[in-house]
Amino acid sequence: MNQVRAKKHLGQHFLTDESIARRIGDTLTLQGYDTLLEIGPGMGVLTKYLLEKDTETYVVEIDTESVAYLEAHYPKLHGKILAKDFLKYDFYKEFQGKPFAITGNFPYNISTQIVFKMLEMRDRVPEFSGMFQKEVAERICEKKGSKTYGILSVLVQAFYDAEYLFTVDETVFNPPPKVKSGVLRLTRKPNYQLACSEKMLFNVVKTAFNQRRKTLRNSLKSLNLSDSLREDSVFDLRPEQLSTEDFIELTRKIEAYAV
Repeated sequence: MNQVRAKKHLGQHFLTDESIARRIGDTLTLQGYDTLLEIGPGMGVLTKYLLEKDTETYVVEIDTESVAYLEAHYPKLHGKILAKDFLKYDFYKEFQGKPFAITGNFPYNISTQIVFKMLEMRDRVPEFSGMFQKEVAERICEKKGSKTYGILSVLVQAFYDAEYLFTVDETVFNPPPKVKSGVLRLTRKPNYQLACSEKMLFNVVKTAFNQRRKTLRNSLKSLNLSDSLREDSVFDLRPEQLSTEDFIELTRKIEAYAV
């Protein structure tokens, strides 16, 4: 087997530029873990550079044709190719509770779902890097005050420091996507335990940004806040005016008044 056919329903766009593949591999600091997991390796253009590192590298791939290609061309991956759906697989069991980093050239059609799955495993994922559609990568790393700052920005940055690293042109893929790509790195914060309820924070953030043009006083009405709490000046603001830390503090206030 010489090539794998890119499948539209899997969102496959195979990277063809070796220098960019190496750069993505080098986004990993290799600090705090000995295991790597690559999502969607395809024909292994990034994988080969990960295998050079002093870590144990696994790949997870749902495409059976890609799995066959990897098995034929990368003997170092023997026993480490997980022919699974990343979004449905139990990596706690696979890695027996060990910390692991995640990287990849992520399928754009499920990239946001990949991030939320990673957040669920944050106690085991100290580092995450990879390539997204450019606007998604920018949104994840955006700070307050921007029109693109939103749910993904706040919830990721509650637990990770986010860095947008570089932009990748459409022409280095086969087939080329219709948009540019962006590579980012997420580094878990030293103290990533929240000072509020995670469930409540997610609810507050999502509820606020679902009506982002309204002030918090109006967008958070469905939370049945007390009149005294709604007098707080923070409710005069719109959601994009609050930092991640502000949302955590707001959630703490809401919890305190709910007691």
